[in-house]
Amino acid sequence: MYQASESRYASMSYPRCGRSGLKLPAVSLGLWHNFGDTGIYDNMRLLCRTAFDNGITQFDLANNYGPEPGSAEINFGRILKEDLAPYRDELIITTKAGYLMWDGPYGDWGSRKYMLASLDQSLQRMGVDYVDIFYHHRMDPETPLEETMGALATAVQSGKALYAGLSNYDGPTLEKAAAILEDLRVPFVINQNRYSIFDRTIEQNGLKETSRRLGKGIIAFSPLAQGMLSDRYLNGVPADSRIRTDGRFLQEGALTEDRLAQIKALNEIAAGRGQTLAQMALAWILRDGIVTSVLIGASKPQQILDNIAAVQNTAFSDEELKLIDEISIR
Repeated sequence: MYQASESRYASMSYPRCGRSGLKLPAVSLGLWHNFGDTGIYDNMRLLCRTAFDNGITQFDLANNYGPEPGSAEINFGRILKEDLAPYRDELIITTKAGYLMWDGPYGDWGSRKYMLASLDQSLQRMGVDYVDIFYHHRMDPETPLEETMGALATAVQSGKALYAGLSNYDGPTLEKAAAILEDLRVPFVINQNRYSIFDRTIEQNGLKETSRRLGKGIIAFSPLAQGMLSDRYLNGVPADSRIRTDGRFLQEGALTEDRLAQIKALNEIAAGRGQTLAQMALAWILRDGIVTSVLIGASKPQQILDNIAAVQNTAFSDEELKLIDEISIR
C-alpha cells in the first residue's frame, strides 16, 4: 500500500492562480507522452508517486492524450485507484476537450454537444466524480464563443468541474471569453499555453499581458521546447532520443547549427547560476510571477526531481535576462 511522503510539501512552492483562491504547485506533471498505451505502466505509477511525494499536486490530462486517445486518462484512473485515491482532496486533476477525439461531427472543436459528452467520458475513464479544472483545448473559429463558454459553465454548475480553464487562446479571444464567463458567474482561473525561452508567442499575441491584467493564472506547457532547453542535445542527438524514436513532437531538422549554438550559450548562463539548462529554463518562465505553474513531462523519476529544483532560484538579474534575450530572440 502506497503511503505518500510526510515531507511532500516541504520544498515545493504554491503560487496563487491569478486572483483566485486556488493555489497550484509551481511545477506540475503532464500525462501526455509517456502515459498512453505505448508507455510502461509501472513506470507511469512510479512517476506519479515521485511527483506527489515531492509536492506536485497537479496532474494534467486531456481527452485525447495517448496514444490511443483516452488511454492516458485510463492509466491515470488506475494509478489513482491503486495509489492516490486516499489523497484525492490534495490533488488537482485536470482534463480538456477541443481536439479530435472520435469520428463524426460531434467529436471535435467546441460545441456544447462535444464538450459535455467528452467530459462525461473523461470522468468515466478516470473513475472520478469531478475534475478540478476543465479546459476548452483550443479556439474554435466556427462555434459561437458563447456556446463553448456556456458548456464550461454547465460543467461547473453540474459539479463535474470545480474551475474552468482555456488552452491555446490568444489575448483578444481570452478577454471576450473571460467577460462571458464572468457574466455566467463561472470561476475561470487559468490559461494553458505553450511558453519557453524559444517560444514567446504569448508575449506577442497578448495572452500573457491580458492574463495579468484580468487576474487569471497561466500554466506553461512545452517549457523545455521539446527537450531542446536541456542538456539532451548539447553534444548531438542521442540514439534513444525521441527525435529518432517518435517524430511527432520534435523534428531533427529543428536542431540547426544556429539552434545548437543558442542552446550551448544558454547552458553557459545556467552553469553560472548554478543550475542545469532545464532548471534555468523553468525558472525563467516563473521569474515574474505571472505564470503560476510550469508543466513538465518526464520519462524517468530523476527528471522530475531535477526539474523541481528550479523553484529554488527563480530570480534573474537584468543582465542575465538581457543576455538570454540576445541569445534566443533572432
